[in-house]
Amino acid sequence: MEEHFFQCPYCWEEISMLIDYSVPQQSYVEDCEVCCNPIQISVSISSNTVDYFNAQSIEQ
Repeated sequence: MEEHFFQCPYCWEEISMLIDYSVPQQSYVEDCEVCCNPIQISVSISSNTVDYFNAQSIEQ
């Protein structure tokens, strides 16, 4: 696991999350630790590096 920093698509604060490098393709929803809005997270891992990371808002 490694910490990854990104900007919340709602409140624009920098937040962090732990990425599990043992799962090559990940897609899930996680709440912002600052504003509590849901964020759709998509991650691709290869050779123990993040190839793709996307954090987008979920319209409510």
